[in-house]
Amino acid sequence: MPGGRVVDALDVVGLQDWCVSHSSHGVERIPTPKQPADPTLLRHLLSQLSSSAASPHLRLSALRRLRHLARDSDHNRFLLSSLPLRDPLLSILFAHDSDSSTPELTYDSLALLALFPLTDPHHCDSLASHPDRIQFLTSLLTHSSIDVRVDAASVIESVLSGTRSLELRVMVGNSDGLVEGIVEMLKIAGHPRALKVGIKALFGLSLVKQNRNRAVSAGAAEAIVNRLGEFDKCDAERALATIELLCRVASGCEAFAGHALTVPLLVKIILKVSDRATEYAAGALLSLCSAAEEVRREAVAAGVVTQLLLLVQSECTERAKRKAQMLLKMLRDLWAQDSIANSDDFRGSDVLMF
Repeated sequence: MPGGRVVDALDVVGLQDWCVSHSSHGVERIPTPKQPADPTLLRHLLSQLSSSAASPHLRLSALRRLRHLARDSDHNRFLLSSLPLRDPLLSILFAHDSDSSTPELTYDSLALLALFPLTDPHHCDSLASHPDRIQFLTSLLTHSSIDVRVDAASVIESVLSGTRSLELRVMVGNSDGLVEGIVEMLKIAGHPRALKVGIKALFGLSLVKQNRNRAVSAGAAEAIVNRLGEFDKCDAERALATIELLCRVASGCEAFAGHALTVPLLVKIILKVSDRATEYAAGALLSLCSAAEEVRREAVAAGVVTQLLLLVQSECTERAKRKAQMLLKMLRDLWAQDSIANSDDFRGSDVLMF
């Protein structure tokens, strides 16, 4: 350490001074830890936000301070999540056409609501059962601001995740333009949050079979495959699960089979990302190969047999192995028996005995 000075770990100010004085040696100043928000202040701001007697200006000021504090630290978000924050935010958001509201109040309440997803089934069911509210959120999916679009998609996703009723989830998916707006979210370049929120929402929609054909018609297949290499692990699993779900309808199989990269990417993903990702990729390939011989030939040409043989001998999930066995049986007339039989890697494998 330059200068050999031992600094008391509790002497934060002294430590910062020392960093500054030794900057010429490449020492960088340590960021000053931010103080956690005072719970009394949070309750006061929430009271201002909730007061119908408060002016729009005062409510907006309180809302923006709450947003700033929420972004400051996980601790602040934890404190805020324990307060009755969502009800006033929902009230402000859906009072967008009243005299007491302003566009700023609407968009800022939406942004804060996106930070605190709706986890109470009562909130989700209540929102899902009001088509006018879902339609308003849907209209925001085409807003000129990307942040507004992503925030709206985030709220929609939390409603889909938290709604207990299948009928209500179908109603949400039927909102005019909603599925199309979510699919478009996946096409926004250079915006990681849009990609994350978009695939979460599309997965939530695709869990309901009534939404799948609409998602396919909106271009979901191309949108997912084109971005498949950009997802982190968790979102890659969601994307692959969504592909498998959409391949359960004929239109989905046709759309994914029609994309030149679908089969090569699914084959490549096997055993590369995670056990879940492998399971979903194998499931999607099983559906695609069941639908058309052309896809089966494409999969074999892409090296799927080697991947499947490795899979059934791996520590992957039993469901993934069952799907792999089914695929191997389906493809056995297409892959070169001699080349596999002569392979040191797979000689004696039980998988070869169908």
